[in-house]
Amino acid sequence: MISLPAHAALWFLLPVTVVSFIAAFNDLKRMKLPNVVVLTLAAIYVVMGPFLLPFEQYLWGFAHAAVMYVVALFAYAYLDVGAGDGKFAAAMSMFIPFADLGTVLTLFAAFLLGAFIAHRGARAVPAIRRATPDWISWEHKKFPMGLALSGTMVCYLALAAFL
Repeated sequence: MISLPAHAALWFLLPVTVVSFIAAFNDLKRMKLPNVVVLTLAAIYVVMGPFLLPFEQYLWGFAHAAVMYVVALFAYAYLDVGAGDGKFAAAMSMFIPFADLGTVLTLFAAFLLGAFIAHRGARAVPAIRRATPDWISWEHKKFPMGLALSGTMVCYLALAAFL
C-alpha cells in the first residue's frame, strides 16, 4: 500500500511527468540533468505540497531531500554517479514518504534494468541512431540514469494516484 495520498499524487502527476520527460530527454541527448530541471521538480513540491499533503508529511519531504543529497554527494564522490542524477534523486525524494521507500526502490530497480536494456538496444539500431545523431548517450560509456529516475518517479505517482 502506498502512503502518498491519492489526491496529492494525482495533482503532482502532470507537472512532474512534464519535468521528468524533460530530464530524461536531456540525459539522453546531453548526458546532463540541468539544475533548472532539478529546481523545477523541487519547486513543484514546495509550491503544491502545502495544499496537497498533511503539514507534517510536507515537512518530512525536506528532511528526505537533505538525507538523499548527502547520499548523492557520496555516490558522486565515490561511486561515479553523475551529480545531476544525485540532485534529481534528492528532489524526487521530497515526494516519497519513508513508508514507500521499499516500493520506490523496487520500481527503480525495474526501471534501471528496463531502461538500460532499452537504451543499449536502441543504440544498436541504425535507424534510431540516424534519427538522433547528436545524442551523446549513444557513444558515452556511462548510462543516462535520468531515464530510469524519471520513469520511477512518474510510475510511483501514477501508482499512488490510481491504486
